[in-house]
Amino acid sequence: MADTSANTAKPAASKPKLTAREEQNLKNQELLNTSVTDFSTDKFGYVPFRFNKAPNREFLDIKDLDDHVSEYVWLRGRVHELRGKGALCFLVLRQQRELLQCVIDSKSEENTKDMVKWASSLSFESVVDVYGKVVVPNSPILSTTSANELHVSKVFCVSKSSPNLPFLLRDANNTDNEEMMENPSVIRVNQDTRLDNRALDLRCFLNGVIFKIQSQVCQLYREFLLSRDFIEIHTPKLLAGSSEGGSSVFKFKYFDQDACLAQSPQLYKQMAICGDLKRVFEIGPVFRAENSNTHRHLCEYVGLDLEMEFKNDYMEVVDLIDEMLKHVFEGLAKKSECELDYFYKCNPSITRFKFIEKTPKLSFQEAADLLRNSEVGEEIPDDLNDYDFSTEHEKLLGKLVKEKYGTDYYIVYDYPLNARPFYTMPKYDDEDCSNSSGNNNEDGSSAVLNGTNEGSKPLKLSRSYDFFMRGEEILSGAQRIHDSAELEKRAKECGLDVNTIRDYVDVFKYGAFPHAGSGIGLERVVMLFLGLGNVRRVSMFPRDPKRLTP
Repeated sequence: MADTSANTAKPAASKPKLTAREEQNLKNQELLNTSVTDFSTDKFGYVPFRFNKAPNREFLDIKDLDDHVSEYVWLRGRVHELRGKGALCFLVLRQQRELLQCVIDSKSEENTKDMVKWASSLSFESVVDVYGKVVVPNSPILSTTSANELHVSKVFCVSKSSPNLPFLLRDANNTDNEEMMENPSVIRVNQDTRLDNRALDLRCFLNGVIFKIQSQVCQLYREFLLSRDFIEIHTPKLLAGSSEGGSSVFKFKYFDQDACLAQSPQLYKQMAICGDLKRVFEIGPVFRAENSNTHRHLCEYVGLDLEMEFKNDYMEVVDLIDEMLKHVFEGLAKKSECELDYFYKCNPSITRFKFIEKTPKLSFQEAADLLRNSEVGEEIPDDLNDYDFSTEHEKLLGKLVKEKYGTDYYIVYDYPLNARPFYTMPKYDDEDCSNSSGNNNEDGSSAVLNGTNEGSKPLKLSRSYDFFMRGEEILSGAQRIHDSAELEKRAKECGLDVNTIRDYVDVFKYGAFPHAGSGIGLERVVMLFLGLGNVRRVSMFPRDPKRLTP
């Protein structure tokens, strides 16, 4: 008899029977993972990433709901807060700073308990589409910005957020609010945690305000200069050798050449003027390899640079820059009024930035005299030739100017020549003034341009200027030397190898109009206008000596 045992099928192993609790858990898991298959019939669920049947919908903004009371509308936003309570689910929808309470009621004919259970399981920061009726609640909702409420009949998750967030947005928002920080029970989110997770941090209410204001600064800057016949230019950031002959540059190999990242568009702005473009400006990145771990220094920031010809005196340029900055300040007050009100509501201890119609202009000597008559008087040297304001002296000067003139914004000009770059035009005395431009008084007589000095040496000044906000420098500028021989002489006096800047020096051999310009740090302007204490707050992805990511 043949052996058929090898062909005999073994009985399938029976699955262990689930307990009632296990069956319920499995059903709950399947419910929480519900995906949308048909928008026309489904009431809730996750929208598959590759879903090709999404209908066209008209979405509204929370801020516009007052005009749609009693109507059914679609909204898209993030899950800001979530609370399940019996047959109800309260979901706070967020669109930037706008908050709306959405109510999902399982007792409603349109909804089910499964819908409430699913919605209650959504993770914070998930992106959802909600559909429902706009109503005005009987009692005002204090925790939202909208006075309306949405009675939800459909809710779909477009993008699911991880339930394990690095920090909760409400905690970060509380950290930005001075009044909330007075409560010891409030959870604080430190700066490094926020910057390490910057994409999440940018969702915080105050950050939305900061970067809208930063955008307005650029818009107002460009708007003003274009109205004054400036041309916007774009200069290279990859340079041979070292930018401006300085040492604080990021160096690297450019194929087989030594190169660096531009620490200023200075040389190229001047070349544009020599190309008869007359007035130019640029908004672009600036790189500084300075190992400065301070509240106001970045290794990469946005520079607002300009350069222009002038006819009689470099103060024409100073006056135009002054007018431009006041245009920016006035524009911010008008165009960002709501954002500024919100910012100062969160930061009541910060005083609003103040400027006056006639900006105070102090010579370097006048500013030094102000400091001499203050508590730091002994620290100001008699010989100013090698002196420049320290950070502490600048802050004190800002305080003294505020007390004397009632403004946070002022100008200091005619710095000592030794404190400025090699291309800065010196202030010549009577014997040398024929070699410069714009040195005469209004009556045509020669002006004595060298200053007096408490020390034994004559004070050698320059045609330069700095602009200040709240006692900190935001802008540095000067008239440039536009004679190649004089420029080469000054470069050598400053210890520079002229061969490394030969292309720049030689440009002035072919004739150049007298010109001046400036460089402004965008982040510093925003930081000081708002009165913030750290420039990293106003840099979207800050780069300092210790941070190169994200």
